[in-house]
Amino acid sequence: MADPSSYRPKPGEIPDSPGVYRFRDEHRRVIYVGKAKSLRQRLANYFQDLAGLHPRTRSMVTTAASVEWTVVSTEVEALQLEYSWIKEYDPRFNVKYRDDKSYPYLAVTMNEEYPRVQVMRGHKKKGVRYFGPYAHAWAIRDTVDLLLRVFPVRTCSAGVFKNAARTGRPCLLGYIGKCSAPCVDRVSAEEHRELADEFCDFMTGRTNTYIRRLERQMTEAAEEMEYERAARLRDDIGALKKAMEKNAVVLADATDADLIAVAEDELEAAVQIFHVRGGRVRGQRGWVTDKVEEITTGALVEHALQQLYGEETGDAVPREVLVPALPDPVEPVQEWLTGRRGSGVSLRVPQRGDKKALMETVQRNAQQALVLHKTKRASDLTTRSRALEEIADALDLDSAPLRIECYDISHLQGDDVVASMVVFEDGLARKSEYRRFQIKGFAGQDDVRSMHEVITRRFRRYLAEKERTGEWADGEPAENGVTPENGETTETAENGEPADTGETIGTSLTEDDGRPKKFAYPPQLVVVDGGAPQVAAVRRALDELGIDDIAVCGLAKRLEEVWLPGDDDPVVLPRTSEGLYLLQRVRDEAHRFAITYQRTKRSKRFRSSPLDDVPGLGDTRKQALLKHFGSLKRLRSATIDQICEVPGIGRKTAETIAVALAQAAPAAPAVNTATGEIMEEEPGTMGSSGEPVRTGAPDERRGQET
Repeated sequence: MADPSSYRPKPGEIPDSPGVYRFRDEHRRVIYVGKAKSLRQRLANYFQDLAGLHPRTRSMVTTAASVEWTVVSTEVEALQLEYSWIKEYDPRFNVKYRDDKSYPYLAVTMNEEYPRVQVMRGHKKKGVRYFGPYAHAWAIRDTVDLLLRVFPVRTCSAGVFKNAARTGRPCLLGYIGKCSAPCVDRVSAEEHRELADEFCDFMTGRTNTYIRRLERQMTEAAEEMEYERAARLRDDIGALKKAMEKNAVVLADATDADLIAVAEDELEAAVQIFHVRGGRVRGQRGWVTDKVEEITTGALVEHALQQLYGEETGDAVPREVLVPALPDPVEPVQEWLTGRRGSGVSLRVPQRGDKKALMETVQRNAQQALVLHKTKRASDLTTRSRALEEIADALDLDSAPLRIECYDISHLQGDDVVASMVVFEDGLARKSEYRRFQIKGFAGQDDVRSMHEVITRRFRRYLAEKERTGEWADGEPAENGVTPENGETTETAENGEPADTGETIGTSLTEDDGRPKKFAYPPQLVVVDGGAPQVAAVRRALDELGIDDIAVCGLAKRLEEVWLPGDDDPVVLPRTSEGLYLLQRVRDEAHRFAITYQRTKRSKRFRSSPLDDVPGLGDTRKQALLKHFGSLKRLRSATIDQICEVPGIGRKTAETIAVALAQAAPAAPAVNTATGEIMEEEPGTMGSSGEPVRTGAPDERRGQET
């Protein structure tokens, strides 16, 4: 525990100006970010007598080892910089709201030639209009199903759309009148975009205009005795009204507003947000946070506003934001919201009327969310604590293993051998700490040798990080021969993050950036997917590195037995044991993560092409070549002059392509295993790399994955 006086700035060093400050721990990790109208006055509050500080503030300043600050011009700039640093460093002592679920949105992809209506989750994309969030995806689909008969916008995927355009036949929705079928040119791109614009206008609350227009058209059709058309219009009006009934009017003056309510106790706080558009509740979401710092309701509201609107611009920020308490001071926050919207935003506490009544409803929802969260968390904490205690008792550990790492090896008949490392902290998956490895030391199938290599690489990096951060005693690293220069590295995905999993792969970080270092934390327990041979390999690797304070066990799939190093007999936990259940979850997660990586590598290898080896030839020009010639076979037989005809391909590049294709052996032809017939390459069966797509799953052709 550090003494705050040891790093307290000297008198006069701290400027009396607006700014943002950061507290760092002894390893240079940022543990707290704050903003202040006057840095001098705010920081002085942290360096008073420890007895006068709030317990959480006292814990923060005694954990910290240094403080630094950045001066800005205005409080609005301080607000923006604080938000950016909290997002970047993820400080442990800051309030961080977490969604209790990934909320679905109704999205219209206006950035495409033919806009598509679909359900979307996750980060918002540029050029896409979003409506919601909704509590359930089925609520979106019900609404869309009602509106498609009036606004028949495309809802199909790109693959279905292209297939319909190729065959000249629309999908089922096109036949039943719930899609205008732009894929077969029933409407032009401009007419389809107008439909999408009208759909968006209706979703933003401009409903009366369309209903009055349809009623007028229905009357005209009836007067002209076009009764079938009048009946269709009548049904369209009924569908629109039914869709509107799903969102009851809560504010009669067609108000656009967000209402934010906070329910809190000494330890936690729950936030609920109602999104009201056109006087109707169009979406609802909620967050829960641990109160890791002494904080007022107004400050909780300020953090919620940062979380809610930090990435939003334009109409996504409403004209009016109603809150239970105003931040102090309120002017910078209001100015910041106005800047995000591009026009005036009113931030206030409702005092009377419908808005106050609706705020009370939102407040009740927040209170219920907090009660539900505490009930679930109490149950989860009890279960997880019991599981960790059972593991500690079964493995004869000194204390419960708060950090568990599990490793698994995956390959396909000895090819594409990879390994995974997953991390559980306090019984919960910590996906930001996941890692994955390619086996580099040898070729072929040897799970025991692979496990030894992975453990050696992982803990060499740990020892190197430990030495670099100064945690070694003098002379210690020399015993193991581990230095930052010879530490191993893990393999990462091209974009640093496997798609759609939320599991990130670490990147090299400098000492001063304040974020946790790669492989910086040791586990209390290492679990391997396997039995005695794998456990022995792990123990041997740790012994070679001089690490003797990490427990090791293996969980064998056959009988779910727990193996310990050097024991002839396994430890058998009861089938109803929470400890066994936790070990199974850890093991299964490691297996899932490993096999996902192995499949990704295998699919990339199957899609490889001689064009991949041509320097400077990117995906766009590869696709242009394949589109021009139709197949890799025809491209091989083309002359240099013919290759130069492709837009963007110069003569020098064409010569390089011709040489690369001449040197590469042609791919083996695909064979129909039922008839023995050789399948010719066709333009319609090309993969993204130019190779023909084979039929049948890889598993069926080459063997079984492990």
